[in-house]
Amino acid sequence: MSQPLPLRIGVLGSGKGSNFVAIDDAIAAGQVPAQVVLVASDVSEAGILTHAAGRGLPNRFIAPGPFRTKLDEAAEAAYIGALREAQVDLVVLAGFMRILKGEFLRAFEGRVVNIHPSLLPSFPGLAAWKQALDYGVKVTGCTVHYVDQGIDTGAIIGQRAVPVLDGDTALTLHERIQQAERELYPAAIAAIARGEVKVKGRLTAGFAGGA
Repeated sequence: MSQPLPLRIGVLGSGKGSNFVAIDDAIAAGQVPAQVVLVASDVSEAGILTHAAGRGLPNRFIAPGPFRTKLDEAAEAAYIGALREAQVDLVVLAGFMRILKGEFLRAFEGRVVNIHPSLLPSFPGLAAWKQALDYGVKVTGCTVHYVDQGIDTGAIIGQRAVPVLDGDTALTLHERIQQAERELYPAAIAAIARGEVKVKGRLTAGFAGGA
């Protein structure tokens, strides 16, 4: 009986790429039955592209167009084309600072995942760690979820809790959330690759994100 082919991952990121590095390290360690077949960024000098190049992985800058928070129509088509050309099974957002909607999500329906720095549905949107700190919660964390047409509203795949400590600043809390992200994201992708994540509406079953 032949082994199933590894999940083909396309990673989109705008920044330094720490979550991408954690995912690729987990793949190299045999913990995630997947392979990164494309890394793309909307920022030409993004660290994520440097990391990908250093690891010998296909990588490219794709210009986002004139808008600050979304892709224009031509850019959206370019991203879709690049991911399709790489025969990507799953699109992994790793700090990609553009809202994806419309045609992109139709092209990869049910195959786009993101990690958000809060325990969704609490504190969606920007600077979620600062929202949690300002609100005064004692526990926050991070969430891996499927991407839909809303803002951080897709089905939740897994979560990891992070305590808010006395004396925390936005910086220290964010650093601990990022550490949790680097543990949760590879585990969630491994669960998807092994077929352990089942989605029904906005609910998922089969993956325990851990505390």
